[in-house]
Parts: sequence; C-alpha cells; structure tokens
Amino acid sequence: MRTSSRPRAGRGRHAAAALLCAAVAAGAAACGPSPDDAKAAGSPAEPTGSARAKASGPFGELTGSQIVDKAFAATRAAKSLTLDIDLRSADEPTKGYLSLDSRGKCVGTLSLGTASTAELLKADDRDVYLRFDEAFLREQVKEESPEQQEATLDQFRGRWTKMPLSDPDAEDMTALCDLESLLSSFDGGASGIVKGGETTVGGRKALALTEPAGGGETSTVYVATEGTPYVLRIVTSGGDEPGTITFSRFGRPVVAKAPAAKDVVVTE
Repeated sequence: MRTSSRPRAGRGRHAAAALLCAAVAAGAAACGPSPDDAKAAGSPAEPTGSARAKASGPFGELTGSQIVDKAFAATRAAKSLTLDIDLRSADEPTKGYLSLDSRGKCVGTLSLGTASTAELLKADDRDVYLRFDEAFLREQVKEESPEQQEATLDQFRGRWTKMPLSDPDAEDMTALCDLESLLSSFDGGASGIVKGGETTVGGRKALALTEPAGGGETSTVYVATEGTPYVLRIVTSGGDEPGTITFSRFGRPVVAKAPAAKDVVVTE
C-alpha cells in the first residue's frame, strides 16, 4: 500500500534508538578508564608466589580490573548476541530488546515511556523496517484531527514502514544494528574494580565486579565464570541514569527476514 505521508513517529523512535545506543556506551564506559586512572595505572604487578597460592575463585589470581578487561574483550569478539536494555531515567523510561550480529542483521523492540513500542527489523544492507503499536501511533498524531488520526491508524496499524539505509532518518536505526560499533565502547584499562560474590545471571554462573563511579553512582559488571567469560549484565545504580543491560544468546543465529510486500506501507 502506498501513502503520501509517514507517521510523525520520527522523534520518538530516534530518541529511543539514541538512548539505547548511549546506554550501551555508558554501561561500557562505566568500567572504563578515567583520565586519572590512565595517569596513575601502570602495568599490574605480578603476584608473588604466596599470593598465587592464596588465589581463589573462578578467575584465580586475576584482579577485578583484569577480569573486566578479559570479559569486555570476549564480548567484543562475539559474532552475535542479544541485548535487553532497561533505562530508568527520571524523564522517561526506555527499554529495548535486540538481537544483532556482525553481518548487520537486527531484530527487536524499542519502548519509550510506559506504553509506546516500536519493532525494528534489518535483514540486509539495503533497508530497515519499523512497525509501531497503536499507542505509539496515537501519540504521534494526537494533534491531528480525529479524521486524520483514524486515517493514519488505518494505514499503519499492523504494517511495517520501510526506509533505505541511505535515508538520513535511518541513521539511528542503522547504528543500533551495528554490533561492532555498539561494542567498540568496551575499552579496557579500568582500575579500582572490586571482586564481589558469585551468583547466576540468566541461569549462568557469574562473578560480580563493582566500581564506584562518584556522585552516588555504582556500576556492577557480571562476568560468566564458565566457558567464554562474556559480560552477562551491567547494572548501574544511583546517579541520574540508573539501568540494566543484560547480554545473552552469544553466537546464536539472528533470524531477520524482510516482511512480505503486502505488510509494508510504502511512504513518499
């Protein structure tokens, strides 16, 4: 179906995508080096023989900072994964559930506020698709006349919109589906990270590692203790932007298939 306009959902979807991209970067940076760390930190001292003898736990003699560096490196090397992001800022809660791979495939949902949700799908290097729920659509057309609101809902309800990747409006969506770019913010070199207790995340055994970040904010990284030491979760408490990022389904195929033409609204 072809229509002469697209729903005025650009602001909302771009805000959600930008916030989710920022959330991953912020979560990674929370356990990255500060300028003071970089000046103060040298090569970590080798443990003495007695220290090695006393070392215990799933990562033995490694320091908290070394474990986090190891986990970030392993996560950056993943060919695919799923992100479950939950931001609880004072302004507006933002959530995302996305599966993406190193080839650019991406599928998931973005939520801005308490009710509005958009689905995101990128199956190839040509187009990105978005589908909005009714609450999202109604929010975007609430200033239109009742007749125009219903016309827009009839056109877009249950259907996907398609944007070529060359469209500037697709920039934030494309960035959100770029696994390499999202994980590039996972830099090593942090200091002062403290080993915590062992727990489980999503059924996997994990070690908690915590770093106070100042201003009442604390970040805790949970690292898998069996198999590849992936980052399984990052929790930021306190501060202005508390939230949780959970990582799962490492190496699993991302099933992203372009929708049938009959299910796509072509906009001009």
